[in-house]
Amino acid sequence: MTQRDLGERTFAFACDVVRFSRKLAEEPGVVRHVAWQLSRSGTSVAANYEEAKGAFSRREFAAKNAIVLKEAREARLWLRIILACNLAADIDQARRLHDEVDQLVAIFITSVRKLRRPQVFGVLLFAATFVCLP
Repeated sequence: MTQRDLGERTFAFACDVVRFSRKLAEEPGVVRHVAWQLSRSGTSVAANYEEAKGAFSRREFAAKNAIVLKEAREARLWLRIILACNLAADIDQARRLHDEVDQLVAIFITSVRKLRRPQVFGVLLFAATFVCLP
């Protein structure tokens, strides 16, 4: 698999979710409700990642990425329900979407964890300054 820009990857996921949800929403009742929920959370992954890219600080970037992670986890839940309850006619597409969102969750877990760590550079700079004092 070729490496893609994360923004492009979240956008492609959102588009795939929209196409999948449109087909799923053709069935009335609870299946339509699940399709709407999936479309909301799946498209929010891309929308919130775009917001994160416009963050003014590391702290804001971390907070926005945490929102992306929450939305990706929700989308993963809806896809698990679709798979477990056999709600989709195209079960292979549902599996592909689930695999992709599972990878996105892993990426954003790592990202959020790294962003929440204190920056080492500032600590080292302070320590070096403290040691150099007469």
